[in-house]
Amino acid sequence: MKRKISLIIVLSLIVLAFAGCSDSDKQGTSFVNIGTGGTAGTYFPLGGAFAEIWNNNIEGVNATAQSTGASVANINLLLDEKVEVVIVQNDIVWYAHNGVNMFDGQKFEDLRGLCTLYSEPLQIVTTDPNIKTLSDLKGKKIAVGAIGSGVEANARQIIAAAGLDFDKDIEAKFLSFSEASSGLKDKQVDVAFLTAGIPTAAIQDLSAQHDVYVVPITGDLADGLIEEYDFFTQFTIPAGTYKGQKEDVTTLTVKSMLAVSSNLDEELAYQLTKQIYTNHERIEAAHNVGKYITKETAAEGMSVPLHKGSEKYFKEEGIIK
Repeated sequence: MKRKISLIIVLSLIVLAFAGCSDSDKQGTSFVNIGTGGTAGTYFPLGGAFAEIWNNNIEGVNATAQSTGASVANINLLLDEKVEVVIVQNDIVWYAHNGVNMFDGQKFEDLRGLCTLYSEPLQIVTTDPNIKTLSDLKGKKIAVGAIGSGVEANARQIIAAAGLDFDKDIEAKFLSFSEASSGLKDKQVDVAFLTAGIPTAAIQDLSAQHDVYVVPITGDLADGLIEEYDFFTQFTIPAGTYKGQKEDVTTLTVKSMLAVSSNLDEELAYQLTKQIYTNHERIEAAHNVGKYITKETAAEGMSVPLHKGSEKYFKEEGIIK
């Protein structure tokens, strides 16, 4: 009899322990891992700012920014449920949602947007004053971004539009922002493609030692790209953005954005979005592009459906109807 009572007590304790774990899970921490980009780019410091804001202002959230291979890699991390939020280019999100280009045959319909952030101009950078046009890229050693990055996708689009063969007419180097900057310093590469908000830290670092030249994207070539790809718009990089850049440079731009899964909790998505704009001063302190991240422009360039949580916030604020 005593043995039976002891067994009942033990079983009861086990049940209570599991019940306690269940309650703890429900009331516990929400981990929010943020996929960003290389440490020398713009995404990484912004991701750190987002994590700090969310940790300080949303109860039960433990947010962490991690360095990644940027846009394309981030989409895959999100879909593999290894991160909860990613900073990505709006064009890459569109490709993934529609199953085209580097996501050919893989239509990720569960992708949702929290908000768009700021313009990310295409910057074709060199320290060689003789490289002035896209046609001058032929035969050059060109850093085209990390493999699978949004930069690589844009480089392929621009090079093709210039009438050059990516595999035959250039010597492609798949390098991160910081590696591209080092390559230009050491003359290991002639040109680097970067798609990032201005000023970009990797280019600023380069311009501390060398005059920097930005190759423009203009005329019929630019018009053709805008017509072919809806996510491209024109952009002007102001003179003096980098040392040695004495004139305005016309180029194209995409927009960065925060993307999540449709499975993200609606209230959490609402709070993640709201706190960005409630604590905007921290975003401005993180990077110069922070001043362009406003709730008034947060739905512009959105290339996939908004998450229901973000949609709720923007409707409350009168940003969307």
